[in-house]
Parts: sequence; C-alpha cells; structure tokens
Amino acid sequence: MQPNILPISDSDHVPVLGDEVRELLAVQPGETVVDATFGAGGHARLLAEDLDGRGKLVAIDRDPGAKPYFDRFKAVARVEVRFLRGDFGVVLTQLAANEIKADAILLDLGVSSMQIDRPERGFSYATDAPLDMRMDPSSEQSAAAIVNTWGESELVSIFRRYGEERFAVPIARALVRRRTERPFTRTGELVDTIKLAIPTPARFGEGHPAKRVFQALRIAVNDELAQLEEALPAALEMLRPGGRLAVISFHSLEDRIVKRFFAAQAKGCTCPPDFPTCICGKVPTLRLLTRKPVRPGSAETDANPRAASARLRAATRAG
Repeated sequence: MQPNILPISDSDHVPVLGDEVRELLAVQPGETVVDATFGAGGHARLLAEDLDGRGKLVAIDRDPGAKPYFDRFKAVARVEVRFLRGDFGVVLTQLAANEIKADAILLDLGVSSMQIDRPERGFSYATDAPLDMRMDPSSEQSAAAIVNTWGESELVSIFRRYGEERFAVPIARALVRRRTERPFTRTGELVDTIKLAIPTPARFGEGHPAKRVFQALRIAVNDELAQLEEALPAALEMLRPGGRLAVISFHSLEDRIVKRFFAAQAKGCTCPPDFPTCICGKVPTLRLLTRKPVRPGSAETDANPRAASARLRAATRAG
C-alpha cells in the first residue's frame, strides 16, 4: 500500500552535489536522461531544466513513496517523463535487455531524505520507531527479521562487512541474548542494546554508537551492494557513445565498487604488460571524467550535514 504522504516542496529538498552532477552529466536539450534513484526528485528537477523543454526523463525508484513526488514533478517538468517502480539494478538490466538507450544516467545511492525523515520507516537511530528499514515496504525481509532470526556469526559478518563495526562480536552476542527474552520490534530497543554492548568510552566517541550497525542492516535488508553491482554494467550498456554516467555514493564499500568498475572499463587491454602486442582485443568502454571522487564543499556540508560523506564519480561512454 502506498504511504499517505504529502510531498515536500522543492525548497525543502536540495539534492546532494546538485551543481556538480549537472556539470558532469552535461545534459543537452533533446537527450534521454535516466534518474535511476529518483527519491524526492531533486536531481531530476535540475536535469529536466537542462533538457529545456525537449527530451525525455525516466525516473526509477523501488519505494512507492516516491510516486507522489514524481506526480508533482511530472506536472511541471516540461519534458516527457516516465516512472518505473522497482530495484534500480533490475530495472536498468531490463531496459538494457530491451535495447533502451540513454545519454545520461544518474545513480544517487543510499537512503533518501523522504525515507530517513519519516520515523515510521525505521531508518533512523535518532528516533524510536518500528524496526523496518525496507526501501520497498512490500519486501519480505525487514531489519527486525534479520535481528531476530539470523545467527550470531551472520550478524557479525554483516556488521563487519557492511558497517565496518569494530565491536561486531559483542554487539551480535548481545542481540542474540536479548532476543531470547523478547524479539526486537523497535529501533530504540536496538539502539539501547548496542550501547550496552560496547565499551563505555565508545558510546561517547565520534558519531552515534549505533550508526554503523544501522548502516549494515539497511544495506543487508535492501541488498544494496548487489543492486549496484548489477546496475553498473546495465547502465554502461544503455549509454550511447558519448553518454555520461554519474554515481553518488555515501560510504567506502559503494565507492570502491564504482571506482573498480570505472577503472576496469577505462583500462581496456588486460594482457600482461610484457606482451609485445595486445591479443585480448579489449578496448576501453569508458573515459573517466573524475580521476578522484568529487566531494561537497564546506558551504554545502554546513547547510546539509548529510552530504558530508558523499562521493561523486563520473565517466563517459567511449566510441
């Protein structure tokens, strides 16, 4: 069921690295643009402006809560627009299989403001709410299901891998012990258990003590890294020669996947360096537009602290 929400106004939602995305994607009138993570539509609004009344914009989002934002965007977009609901990796793969082409594709990864700002979605450790974290509310697996049913070793694994949590073992052990008494249903219960499981000094260190566990659970619930791994080659296949792909990530795991994919596609030949001539026949499919990730400036992070961890990489289709 679609949440009963009122879309925020454009003035309330400022997209992360908006000017930088606009510059790197360099959208021209008449082109086809894909915003694969539409969210509240902040980036789509800027890119539609650059189409200047001519062109097409395809919006993708797995969250049914994005639809009201899209409906309002559609009313003022001045270009042909279409909304496709689903996981961006799956939808991009389907579009590529149907030989749909694009001139510019954007992936803005992580949780969106429309999700984290609604406590009932369970993404935030700052407010007590149902322990959910599903970007698609129709998905079967919630954060509560993982915390209450996964084995201790499985919990340790995701806390380490997805959250880089150094206290993964005592936290997982505490969760398993606590759930034998009663299952977790609220984010506040999870936060309290995490705080008690870690050393006292760590509770007052940099950042919230539950931040890394919540990140890890969100990634696991929504299968975010697998979606990214599927989406990148599909996006590349969709791009016309000269088309641009931009990706905004918010933690090192995502950025590492994007960096390695871009580097591999920009390299071309994979023959050993001592071979006199190339025999693999591989040629570069991407040309890097950013050698290092673009980070937000101090003015942006002061206005929007959530942007502080954003990293933007971009490349253009060769050929």
